[in-house]
Parts: sequence; structure tokens; C-alpha cells
Amino acid sequence: MTTHPTTVDTEAPVVVRVETTVHAPLQTVWDLHTDIAAWAEWNTDVDRVEYAGPLAPGTAFRWLTHGLDITSTVHQVVPGERIVWGGPAHGIDGIHVWTFQETSPGTVTVRTEESWSGAPVEARRTEMEQVLRQSLDAWLAALKARAEAVAGAAASAERH
Repeated sequence: MTTHPTTVDTEAPVVVRVETTVHAPLQTVWDLHTDIAAWAEWNTDVDRVEYAGPLAPGTAFRWLTHGLDITSTVHQVVPGERIVWGGPAHGIDGIHVWTFQETSPGTVTVRTEESWSGAPVEARRTEMEQVLRQSLDAWLAALKARAEAVAGAAASAERH
């Protein structure tokens, strides 16, 4: 039986946690983030994604980011609330947790945390932590920008 982690590895050499506030409806943010096949359309750090679904534990997807060819497996999906995926890539074992919380109508707090373990991480812990933090900050910024643009366009269309 395959086990699917639902939290980061708190014992890993690198654990990064970041968050942002997005001014868009929860459904908009969730739909953008969980449309894995479309990541490369709004996240410039993602070069390619191969994903056929479904969005469910055990589903794998392959993606290219920062020159790394990664195969990740979805571990948990709680619609509108959280998604967890992870897998090995180039000697790094990552677990990535995303949570989405509507803090008021049209405002969502998106939190992401990721753990990295493995020989490359142990060898260059500080550098790897900086790389991961920059990557997650950029991802959140891209998600925020796209979700707010989509929400703004929808609001504008409703007014006309």
C-alpha cells in the first residue's frame, strides 16, 4: 500500500513556509492553482507540464522548472482547502503543502510550505533553502497576479 504524506517532513534539512494574500474569490484561486496542466500559462518558472488527471491522491504529473525535470505525485486533495504533492527529483525528496483560506469574501490567504531532504540538500543546506524560498515567493507572486487579474476581468465583465 502506498502512503501519501499530508504534511511536510519537519525533520528535513530545509523547510520553507511562505504566504500571501490574494484579492480574488477562493474558487478562482483554487481553480488556477489546481489546473496543473495550465501552470506554464501563468507561472513563468514552469516551462512544461505533462498532466492528465484526475486531481486525486496517487495521480502523477511531470513538469520542468528551473531546469529540473520532476515527477510529482498528488498525495492529498481537500477541495478548496489544501493540496499536497511531492516526489524525488535529482536526489532531492520534496513534499509540498498548499493551503487556501478565505479570510473575507474575495480575499484568500494562500500558504505554502515545502520540505527538501536528500544528499544535495544536506551538502548545501543554506543555498538550497534560499533557492526554495525564492521559488516559492515567485510562485505565490505569479498565482496572486493571475488570480487578481482573472477576478478583475470577471468583475469588469459583470459591470458591463
